[in-house]
Amino acid sequence: MPAQTVIFIPARYASQRFPGKPLAELTGATGETKSLIQRSWEAAKRVQDVAAAYVLTDDYRIAEAVRSFGGDVLMTSTTCRNGTERCAEGVALLDTTPDIVVNIQGDAPLTPPDYVQGLIAAIAGAGPLAVATPVLPTDGAHLTRLRADRTAGRVGGTTVVQDAQGKALYFSKEVLPFDTATYEETAVTPVLHHVGVYAYTPQALTRYMAAPPSTLETLEGLEQLRFLDIGLPVSCVPLDPKGRAFWELNNPSDIPIIEEIMQKEGIA
Repeated sequence: MPAQTVIFIPARYASQRFPGKPLAELTGATGETKSLIQRSWEAAKRVQDVAAAYVLTDDYRIAEAVRSFGGDVLMTSTTCRNGTERCAEGVALLDTTPDIVVNIQGDAPLTPPDYVQGLIAAIAGAGPLAVATPVLPTDGAHLTRLRADRTAGRVGGTTVVQDAQGKALYFSKEVLPFDTATYEETAVTPVLHHVGVYAYTPQALTRYMAAPPSTLETLEGLEQLRFLDIGLPVSCVPLDPKGRAFWELNNPSDIPIIEEIMQKEGIA
């Protein structure tokens, strides 16, 4: 029987870098403006063979916005420290426990459905303590944007370094590995952009919740580092961008970048 998969979209209103980010508006190729959380919800709904999708939030403003465009909401507690903890709470709120939980970050509206479907395929049958996340090779233009954020002191995309078996060695908001080379815009670089999507088994989430936040998780502000700290490997699933650009909304300055991508790719 196919594994039952549920998608969660954790969303919080409070943010040091961008308060109210889920309700920020983005204008697509047709001139239609939608909130970030609506675009993230629509990205989740395009994924095939999923039992359900829910926005997880503790904020009534986000909940009302989601219900206004017909989305489904589960209200979680205010004590969740990150999206993974919110997903663990979300599992407990469901009537039945799914086989696979997918966490689509509420700040990644450009996530194509095949990224998520590739992730689900990779984790299905991988064992009770499986965790997987997609990674994208960067081209020269993408790497230039990542470096520009760090030079300007902005926290931009997350990078990952992996071992020969495709297991994550480390995630960072710095641009890793260290590389001073200059690349042509379309040239492939050694830097891997970590796409903010996760697939977990419920058992892996239980192990995660049983551990306190790790030192590296706290320093980097990256929830996935707790899995590495407690010895649970995170599988990096390489994805083919197929010529599409990917960028996350971390700062207000990312809005025009994402809107430009939507214009170029005809995303309404």
